[in-house]
Amino acid sequence: MALQNITLRIQPKEFVSIVGASGAGKTTLLRLLLREEEPTSGKVMLDGIDVSDVKRRYLHHVRRRIGTVFQDYKLLPMKTAYENVAFAMEVAGKSDEEIHEDVPQSLDIVGLADKADHFPSQLSGGEKQRVAIARALINRPDVILADEPAANLDPINTWEIIKLLQKINSLGTTVVLSTHDKEIINNLDKRVIVLDKGIIQSDKENGKYLL
Repeated sequence: MALQNITLRIQPKEFVSIVGASGAGKTTLLRLLLREEEPTSGKVMLDGIDVSDVKRRYLHHVRRRIGTVFQDYKLLPMKTAYENVAFAMEVAGKSDEEIHEDVPQSLDIVGLADKADHFPSQLSGGEKQRVAIARALINRPDVILADEPAANLDPINTWEIIKLLQKINSLGTTVVLSTHDKEIINNLDKRVIVLDKGIIQSDKENGKYLL
């Protein structure tokens, strides 16, 4: 879905939910932030940097400031939980010493210190998503983008993931949550931006999703 005349500002350390039915433009908005799509007009800014204007060879520097969590986890099946998280640090050029120190801490934050040696096939859906969140956190991003992170989870695991995102936000990381789940939104009591057919229908603090 193409976005039309979208203008919004998300403050540092804010927790914002982008909501709307399938096809409303939620994923397109996140892809613009990641520069996986480019705007036909306007700017996409991250802390004063025009993401849409960054040269391709420098784009990885911008993307390292953004952690991403997807509904299908995107874990590497032949790597353990530890190795999946470590891989994100390896790609970023971190040293073995940094990896050995930071990966256990990240897994501990998401409550999976005891599952470090487990492969994705040995983990539940909720545990896989926790590994994905640990991976998103490992390079200490300014922003976490969570695209329907609980779409494939049962209600109990859904709320565990949402609580984890709230915890991460409380520690100072900006969280942008994309979802169509009314119950999640209406219990968060955070800012809600409602998209419909590529247009912002409402943008409210402590909002509810009533559509």
